Amino acid sequence: MASFQSGGFTLAYDDIRPAGGETGTVVLVHGFATNRAENWRRLGWMGAMERTGRRAIALDLRGHGESDKPHDPAAYGRADMAGDILSLMDHLDLRQADLLGYSMGSHLALAVALAQPERVSNLILGGLGARVLTGGGPAPGATMTMGEAMRAEDPATITDATLRGFRQFAENQGEDRLALAACSEAAQSGGGSAEPGRLMVPTIVIAGARDEIAGDPQTLADAIPGARAVSLPACDHFSAIPHALFKAAVFDFLDGWMEEM
Repeated sequence: MASFQSGGFTLAYDDIRPAGGETGTVVLVHGFATNRAENWRRLGWMGAMERTGRRAIALDLRGHGESDKPHDPAAYGRADMAGDILSLMDHLDLRQADLLGYSMGSHLALAVALAQPERVSNLILGGLGARVLTGGGPAPGATMTMGEAMRAEDPATITDATLRGFRQFAENQGEDRLALAACSEAAQSGGGSAEPGRLMVPTIVIAGARDEIAGDPQTLADAIPGARAVSLPACDHFSAIPHALFKAAVFDFLDGWMEEM
């Protein structure tokens, strides 16, 4: 396992270089309650990057996968976690790279692009949409928070289907639910909405047409100068990321096929 230090924590990562030369470098940032192996390797993203000649770098975020898992919400500040991405780039002597995030990973990639746009050549925001403009928060109709769902001793007490799904997924992946609870609680206490109008990086926003967690991708794209949006038919928050149309949209964007559309 390759690792680096950031903010006093040891974080794991993969760095896959294609044979025969590189057409670009992509840093992949996974979503909440998953990890680099599940989000990017098992679902075919690392292989797709390699086949298209791209160097693929994927980290396990704090509290996830093989990285350190503190149980203190103070360890999961948005700026600190976004800083982990920049620390990895510094560790690998990368001045600039494409950033591909999904869900929580997109929130962090957006934070990096807003803070240091010179480090980001292209930005792909997956599993993100209109709800980021109002600061996110619990999904409509939720009866408990994500942190409460992760801390619940008995999963049967989680009546909300979305929260129950996250809890079950985390347990299936062998994730530390108390670390995930702390991570979620830090995100909830952060408050505020994003400022996408300040973004000066080529951007595409991709989300499922049925993704109630993200909201409409076009609404977010309209708030970002020059951004494009792709809505994946019949996909929700969980079925979008492995979808072939998601991969096609990403590579069309990176290859410049969308510039004249």
